[in-house]
Order: sequence, then structure tokens, then C-alpha cells
Amino acid sequence: MIVQLVRPIGQFAFTLIRFIHCMPLEIVEPQRLYRIIATQLRNLIAAGEWADGKRLPAERDLAKQLGVSRPSVREALIALEVEGVIEVRMGSGIYVQQARKRSKPDTASDEWGPLELMRARELVEGEVAAQAAKHARRADIAAMGLAIEQMRTAVKDGIVPREGDEAFHVAIASACGNEVLFDTVNQYWRARHAPLFARLGDYFENPRSWRAAVAEHEAVLSAIAAKDSAGARSAMQQHLKKAFNRYSASWRRAESV
Repeated sequence: MIVQLVRPIGQFAFTLIRFIHCMPLEIVEPQRLYRIIATQLRNLIAAGEWADGKRLPAERDLAKQLGVSRPSVREALIALEVEGVIEVRMGSGIYVQQARKRSKPDTASDEWGPLELMRARELVEGEVAAQAAKHARRADIAAMGLAIEQMRTAVKDGIVPREGDEAFHVAIASACGNEVLFDTVNQYWRARHAPLFARLGDYFENPRSWRAAVAEHEAVLSAIAAKDSAGARSAMQQHLKKAFNRYSASWRRAESV
């Protein structure tokens, strides 16, 4: 039976090779899942599935129809909003933007999806915090404390405390004693400053959410200072899980998160 199968497969391979030689190959551009979803939704809008000013189905319905997760749909919707294809109206829904207000889609973008990034950070930075608890010196602990104080002052003054937030996580990465992990965390923060994450933050970051983040950071620092590796890992994972939940909350509840 095996021998009988070899000949047809060989003939197919030969035919395929001849076809490749006859047809020029085009570069296949890898795309992130949210970009694929965004392209499909954009094409449906262009085809008239949803006219200008019409409301799109809810995230959960789009996710079910597309067979993907709600976070991936949210990332796609944020990408379309950055392009001007749709408009998010808090407490109401997602609406198709007027065609004349739309910008040219950035199909070459390779930006990480914000929520996917949060999941990766939960896995990696939990271990980074555990290592920091083993290796942190007094200067490292002091740097983490200063970063938290910087965050606390910014929140009190009504300023988004992203600088202190970044300083805190980078200080932990610096204390873990591994250059690869340090570079990885810095790469996460470069992605954190990208347009999609910034736009998502516009909806789900507020004084209440930042005060919660400060308290979560304090729990991480307390475990690291106590050289409690397991506690530091757990505290960091809990912080990033809660951050993920804040960014993936219902649009209707965004202003109260």
C-alpha cells in the first residue's frame, strides 16, 4: 500500500515544481492575528456590511462569529480606530466612521497586540520578579521604592504615571541579574509606548486604576525586599492579571474601572 502511494505523491511534487517555475513567487508577509481580524472587518465595512454611522456587533458576538478570542477582537477594533475606520462611543458601542475621515491602513505594522503583550508579561515578569527577590541589592530596592513614589506623586497631581511605572518594572529587571531578561523587559516597554497600547490606555487608565496599580506594585516590592521569591512571583503575576482585566473590561464599564 505504501509503494502504491509513492508514485502519485511523486507526480504531484513534480507538477508543483513545474508550476512554481512558471509562476513568480510573491513575498508572504507574516501578520499578527489582530491584523488579520482587522483586515477582515475592514473589508466587510468596505463591502457595505455595515454602512457609515452603523453600529458593529458586540465584541463577544464578533469573537463568536470569527472563532477567535475577545481580546484579539478588541485589539483589532483598536487598530481600526487608530486608522479612523471605526469610532468607539463610550457607553454606546462601536460605530463605522465616515469614509472621508478614514486614514490609509497601516498594513505593514508589526506592533504587538496590547492584550497579548500583557499575557506575555505575566509569564515572563513573574519569573523576573522571583529572580530579583534572590539577587536584589539595597540600591535596587531603593530604585524600586523611588519609582513607586514617583507614581504616587504623579497620580496625586493628576498625571498619568507611566514613567514611574516603567522605572519600577525596569528596576526589577535590572535586579534579576540576567541581561537577556533585562533586554526582554525593555523590549516590552518599547511596545508599551506604541499607538495601539496608548489608545487602549486612553479608555481604561484613570486615577482609580493607577491607584490600584500603585498598591499592586507595593506588594511586589514588599516580597522582593523580604527575599520572598515565590511571593514576588505571585504578586507580579497578580498585578499583571489585574492589569489585563482592566484593559479588557467592558466598554460600558471603562470609565468606572
